[in-house]
Amino acid sequence: MDIPRIFNITESVHRIHNPMTADKLATLGAALRLEPGARVLDLGSGSGEMLCTWARDHGIVGTGVDLSRLFTEQAKRRAVELGVADKVEFIHADAAGHVSAEPVDVAACVGATWIAGGVGGCIELLSRSLRSGGIMLIGEPYWRQRPATDEIARGCLAHAVSDFLVLPELVASFGALGCDVVEMVLADQDGWDRYEAAKWLTMRRWLDANPDDELAGEVRAMLTSEPERYATYTRDYLGWGVFALMKR
Repeated sequence: MDIPRIFNITESVHRIHNPMTADKLATLGAALRLEPGARVLDLGSGSGEMLCTWARDHGIVGTGVDLSRLFTEQAKRRAVELGVADKVEFIHADAAGHVSAEPVDVAACVGATWIAGGVGGCIELLSRSLRSGGIMLIGEPYWRQRPATDEIARGCLAHAVSDFLVLPELVASFGALGCDVVEMVLADQDGWDRYEAAKWLTMRRWLDANPDDELAGEVRAMLTSEPERYATYTRDYLGWGVFALMKR
């Protein structure tokens, strides 16, 4: 049970597996007005940076669930490094369908809404773990500018223009699903650069160390094409944000 190996290669040195930076995660934690002892569930927790830094900075306790064995082990090491291993736990498991054994104050799925079939299904899944009056966090892409063609959308690694909404439409869609949007923190271009460009050096060093690996050809093709693709498409067209929601 694991994510496709290519992601464990390209994001192996990432602490944050989305376009949020450490500063943005800190801004989000402060914006939520987290209290010491608040319980947080993070589905698709990656390498655990959100839970670990919030445990350090705000005294929260939490559980992260992620399908990547590598990222889960990195999260556990990060918890030890920050001195919060007694406050957070990380579970290597499929987050799809995971429900907390006891209600939490914050239930998050930051960048993996596909585990529940999209935003609507993810809100329903997170609601099953949330205490009354708790907050859900949804991390989701949106179009900074709507592409004129599906070809441009595919350049952003979407299937079609219809895959994503522009920001006002995305915010409105949360209301249509019965939620109030009570906060949002949006990634910026520097965050996108850190998320995407950091993969390129990782890929190059991996290729130098593993020239005969069965994935070497795929990684070489990605390293050759990704910088230009990203600069041409994703950087100008695709936005990303974390949205804090409360059920009406």
